[in-house]
Amino acid sequence: MSDLSSIKTRISHPQLIAWIEQVAKHCRPDRIHLCTGSLEEYEALCQELVKVGTCVPLNPEKRPNSFWCHSSPGDVARVEESTFICSRNKEDAGPTNNWCDPQEMHALLNALFEGCMEGRTLYVIPYCLGPLDSVLSRFGVEITDSPYVVCNMRIMTRIGTEVLERLKNGPFVPGLHSVGAPLKPGEKDCFWPCNSEKKYIVHFPEERSIISYGSGYGGNALLGKKSFALRIASVIGKEEGWLAEHMLIMGVTDPDGNKKYFAAAFPSACGKTNLAMLQPTLPGWKVECVGDDIAWMHFGPDGRLYAINPEAGFFGVAPGTSFRSNPYAMQSISKNTLFTNVALTPDGDVWWEGMTPSAPKMLTDWLGNPWHASSGTTAAHANARFTAPASQCPVTDPAWQDPQGVPISGIIFGGRRAQTVPLVYEALSWQHGTFIGASVSSEMTAAAKGVVGKLRHDPFAMLPFCGYNMGDYFAHWLKMGAQADPQKLPRIFHVNWFRKDGSRFLWPGFGDNIRVLKWMCERIDGRKDATLSAAGYLPKPEDLDLSLLNISSQDLEQLLTIDPVLWKEELASLKEYFSQFKERLPDGIVQELAAAEMRLL
Repeated sequence: MSDLSSIKTRISHPQLIAWIEQVAKHCRPDRIHLCTGSLEEYEALCQELVKVGTCVPLNPEKRPNSFWCHSSPGDVARVEESTFICSRNKEDAGPTNNWCDPQEMHALLNALFEGCMEGRTLYVIPYCLGPLDSVLSRFGVEITDSPYVVCNMRIMTRIGTEVLERLKNGPFVPGLHSVGAPLKPGEKDCFWPCNSEKKYIVHFPEERSIISYGSGYGGNALLGKKSFALRIASVIGKEEGWLAEHMLIMGVTDPDGNKKYFAAAFPSACGKTNLAMLQPTLPGWKVECVGDDIAWMHFGPDGRLYAINPEAGFFGVAPGTSFRSNPYAMQSISKNTLFTNVALTPDGDVWWEGMTPSAPKMLTDWLGNPWHASSGTTAAHANARFTAPASQCPVTDPAWQDPQGVPISGIIFGGRRAQTVPLVYEALSWQHGTFIGASVSSEMTAAAKGVVGKLRHDPFAMLPFCGYNMGDYFAHWLKMGAQADPQKLPRIFHVNWFRKDGSRFLWPGFGDNIRVLKWMCERIDGRKDATLSAAGYLPKPEDLDLSLLNISSQDLEQLLTIDPVLWKEELASLKEYFSQFKERLPDGIVQELAAAEMRLL
């Protein structure tokens, strides 16, 4: 192919050239395009997507340089049942991952990829996870036949010529993606090509490679996101002694100018982005965003834990996002944003449930059909997304691209729990904090297929994203803490903003969550005492700053109370859950479970 010859002159990496040639020969695309990452390239690809109907330009006066996209009804969320960890040893994938023998999976995928890009363009996307010149960053190359993926990857990562210049002949993680919808000669493309029957998102940890087939949506197709930045990176981190985590990173500054950085892990659609961009209700407090979804954490030369955000954009859940819940996210998506599976307004803007108190009278729904308030369906899909540059966030932390990362003072775990779990509690130690992370459970949301509202265990909010045996993952966390100076380790907390009395939330949440963060800062500084409970250290009611907050003493008591009957059921459920890891469950977790049972007595 003539375009392959010209691409060779722009790449100095022999292994990368050989891989591109191999994929092109096997997948048989009509054209090959090496992505430069330029604005002109992005705009041209957006126009291609407009021509085939994938994207609709939004009103430039309301939402400049932004587009509305809608997908196929069968391609709207992560497909965890089709996501595989293909380690050579099945036990290394563990009981929480789908496993297949690597050779068998390669044979299956080779057959699927044979000619799968016919009639399409093969795009080569060199990308960098993390700041371009950080020694903590990693390089990947995604080959895809989806221009939609290229546009999203340009927002979510650093891509193109600058990356190739830094990659030189160094290591990279190859990721091969196809929508699995070849075009016959003269066949017209559809607005959302995908394979309705077969989808595979496959990771080969020992090979450090990713292959994805059949889906064009989100983390199934943007291979730099969950696939590399969590599943493959978690394996690399285990081997090299660092942590790849499903965590936001934020800076919290008190009225005296004292700043602390926190990393926080919640299951998808449980408020990570809201917390990362919190607008505090307490005067003088400030929260700034380093990242809203993924953190890579390493110990620095000073013995403290440092975190970088490997991403360059936000891939946020739209429904529920509003100027009330997250004003800074709303400002972040005011321009240069791709919206997928939201609703379209008659005047060329976007809308979703929760954006405003009531819906507009008429909309185009996420399926592209006319919608009105009496339709009886939601206008936006529950997992509708926005993709926006992180640099547009009005509270982006000044150090968000610091190549050394930011020092972490506190780690927060949380989930969506209507009962049982208190508003906030603190771990007794790093080992106990690891147990708390391993114990995370949450009511399911629409970010993954499943029964919405059903409780599922989601350790460290990493259940769908850990690239190896979860029992070994717990052991890695314990090992990281055991090797560190205990005085320099972050303090570990657990929060639950979603505690209810009947159908009523007990805690106001949103900007008032700063009151809980303030208590954490005071605990880290040794300025507040706490009460030992079966769960951990609970705040004394008088130590939470509730100034100007209308909350009853009865509600506060519920928020800070451990019901022994419910907690006993919680520990029994955990014991059963942990049993699946058998001999891979580390002693530290067994010890903490026993200690929790003793504290309950």
